[in-house]
This record gives sequence, C-alpha cells and structure tokens, in this order.
Amino acid sequence: MLMSNTDRVARLHYMANGFRVLNPGDHVVCAVTGHRIALEDLRYWSVTGQEAYATAAAATEAMAPR
Repeated sequence: MLMSNTDRVARLHYMANGFRVLNPGDHVVCAVTGHRIALEDLRYWSVTGQEAYATAAAATEAMAPR
C-alpha cells in the first residue's frame, strides 16, 4: 500500500545550497513561529542549527545574539 505524504512533517538535512529529504512529508515546522512551511515554499533554514524558518524575519530573529 502506498503511503500519502499529505499532512506529514518531513525530516530534512539542510545544506548550504539546498536540503535532502530524510523522511518524506509535505511540510516542515518553523523553529521560531511554529507555522507549517510547505516544502515547495521553504526558502530559509540554518545549516548549523538544522532548522527551518517561515520568513526572513524569523530567520533573523533565530540568529540574533541573545
């Protein structure tokens, strides 16, 4: 039986120029806001933190010194 990737969180390995899908799914969750990000809309992530961000503002907030 084929499994649908609809409504499943994907597990990704983030690299400098892209990402590799480790476990299939249709979205990831923003590390800052908790919002769902469809894989086709994913533009911001941290290679060192291995986490995704929904917007440039969320990425900036995550990387700001504390």
